[in-house]
Amino acid sequence: MSEIIDKLFDVSGATAMITGGGTGLGKQFATILAQAGAKVVLCARRVEKLEQAAESIREQGGQASCLPIDVTNLNSVTEAFECCQADSPITVLVNNAGTASSAMLLDLSERDWDRVVDTNLKGAWLVARAAAEQMIRNGDGGSIINIGSVLGMSAQKGTGAYAAAKAGLLHLTRAMALEWATHNIRVNAIAPGYYRTEMAKDYLDSDIGQQMIKRIPQRRLGNPADMNGAILLLASAASDYMTGSVLTIDGGLSTSVI
Repeated sequence: MSEIIDKLFDVSGATAMITGGGTGLGKQFATILAQAGAKVVLCARRVEKLEQAAESIREQGGQASCLPIDVTNLNSVTEAFECCQADSPITVLVNNAGTASSAMLLDLSERDWDRVVDTNLKGAWLVARAAAEQMIRNGDGGSIINIGSVLGMSAQKGTGAYAAAKAGLLHLTRAMALEWATHNIRVNAIAPGYYRTEMAKDYLDSDIGQQMIKRIPQRRLGNPADMNGAILLLASAASDYMTGSVLTIDGGLSTSVI
């Protein structure tokens, strides 16, 4: 039985691109996919962080490489996928790059709005489109996993731009799934709750953040490893009949009022 289960979640032979792969959840996604047999390509703007994450994966026996990418820039996205096509075409995409702003909507500048929405929504579309084009061109299909947020389904003060972008991403996931299913491309999303990552640490350490943690039914923040099951499910043959789905992994937070 264990051999059947291991084979079901095996991603050997896959090449997985993880945007925002140098830190936080992105690094965890890359690590677990590499441990399950995938060749991983870590992408972000901060190359130093990427190299550190890739080296850690290689030390554990995994295959990992790095590519600089600005997900909001079409030329940068195109160049990254051209590099992958020449080396090892992408069959799994983890669309994880993201950024946030803590400003209230009345105080939010247009520049910060554009930065948040461009990274979390436009950037996810640009990268997913490039991945789909490559998958279609190579004729093998693949899996695209968009990393959303529970804030894409609930409102919270001070996260208006981020929540709007993540809500758009969850709906975009469904549209991609609908349009690309004929090409054997599955598109699903994960909606994490709160994890102690670089992007969230200031909020989590604040008084408001500490109060929010008390409202999580499981009474704790997520550990990056809590995402392992979901990412392996959606990247592997175990989810062959899933597309347009959203998996929520938040310790029960979204069952209460955020």
